[in-house]
Amino acid sequence: MARSDARYLTPEAQEVLRTRAVDAVLGGMTQTDAALRFGVSRVSVVGWMKRYREGGRRSLAARKRGRTKGHGRLKGWQAAAIVRTITDRTPDQLKLDFSLWTREAVRDLIEQKYGVRVSLMSVGRWLRRWGFTPQKPVRRAWEQDRKAVEYWIKTEYPRIRRKAKADKAEIHWGDEMGMRSDHQAGRSYSPRGKTPAIPGTGNRFGCSMISTITNRGTLRFSVFQGRFTGPVFIRFLDRLLKSAGRKVYLIVDGHPVHKSAKVKKWLAAHPDEIRLFFLPAYSPDLNPDEMLNNDVKANAVGRRRASTREDLMASVRGYLRSTQKRPDVVQNYFHAESVRYALA
Repeated sequence: MARSDARYLTPEAQEVLRTRAVDAVLGGMTQTDAALRFGVSRVSVVGWMKRYREGGRRSLAARKRGRTKGHGRLKGWQAAAIVRTITDRTPDQLKLDFSLWTREAVRDLIEQKYGVRVSLMSVGRWLRRWGFTPQKPVRRAWEQDRKAVEYWIKTEYPRIRRKAKADKAEIHWGDEMGMRSDHQAGRSYSPRGKTPAIPGTGNRFGCSMISTITNRGTLRFSVFQGRFTGPVFIRFLDRLLKSAGRKVYLIVDGHPVHKSAKVKKWLAAHPDEIRLFFLPAYSPDLNPDEMLNNDVKANAVGRRRASTREDLMASVRGYLRSTQKRPDVVQNYFHAESVRYALA
């Protein structure tokens, strides 16, 4: 089929053309063949497929030509309202068909609120002007209580910090995690179009670790096999107290082991040596020790394939020991935006 200039078709005919081309590609036709079949450029088909993936079939619909309502401009107060909305809310909270604030989502928000239809290029320029950049979002549980988080940051943690100072105690942030031999991190070079395959085995194995860090750069850890239980936690706390040489204020999450009867009994027997405090529920992003966990998974577990459980545990211990000797590295965990409040 000879290529024609689709710009001279009616909006309705353009919509039919876009839809048929996308359906052909979804049915297994290559984008190059679809372009030849429908007499358009391959660039057009690529663009239509991108629109379909980002906005579904409605993104292929015919649009009224000419200057859009509102002349593609926002008043100052309207722009300020849009900035507040995309800062404080998510698209699905506003019943938009997006989970993230993409240019398409912001474009639809502007049209929904003010009836102004603008191009994606204009939306991109506005976002840059407003100080927004595309970033990988952090994962946050739906169940997280934002009021509880705000209370923790502004009221509860400053209270703990004052009490620790009065008790001459050292504040530790603790956490536990499991590691598996088949975890991988990073990227691998491969010929274009050929996804690299990582050879593996069905004989998977793992280990666990428990650790605490302070904003002064102290790191304490234990690497162990098996489940995380009350006796495992208590053994670690015993070691922590011996190494600290002073009273410890330990901040952890609400794991059942942390609140178990055995742990409570042990804590009651050591009131002058240690106190436990609990983060708000579903809030791992508030714990600086999570940054250590991510570091270990990425660099001690995910970079090199362990051949045995002993090899995996040795690799983790070695990485933690080297980190332990670098207080500056440990302190850097506290510079992540979500845990910066714990620097004080």
